[in-house]
Amino acid sequence: MVEAMKPDLEAFRSILRERGLRATASRIAVLQHLRAMGGQPVSHADVTAKLSTGPWDPATIYRNLLDLVEAGLARRTDVGDHVWRFEAIDGAHTDDHAHFVCKECGVVECLPDVELMTPKPKAKAPRAVKRREVELQLRGICDTCT
Repeated sequence: MVEAMKPDLEAFRSILRERGLRATASRIAVLQHLRAMGGQPVSHADVTAKLSTGPWDPATIYRNLLDLVEAGLARRTDVGDHVWRFEAIDGAHTDDHAHFVCKECGVVECLPDVELMTPKPKAKAPRAVKRREVELQLRGICDTCT
């Protein structure tokens, strides 16, 4: 079993080093967890709870999350509840996509197929919209809560 994990660990070490980050055990664990979530946004508390069996404190995990965001390996999003959520960015899950937020249970789901349209050239819109530097969030009731 340990032998089967080595290639994954080496791949994660390589990914981190390519982005200029030290490949520490805690950083690898955080990146592995974000990738295992398949792009699903998770809070710092969720990551800390998942990695609670490791020797890392919540502050170390939070610093690693921020480092991954700064290196372009993760995205940080606030869906309006004042809780930062983090999600992996990789080839299949890119940085610019919409999220669905359930108004009942608060679950956050990625909507990678929803695309933000760029306004027509003469349309009045803030520069951030024209440059696509915005986050799109849809709110409603999820399938579980209906």
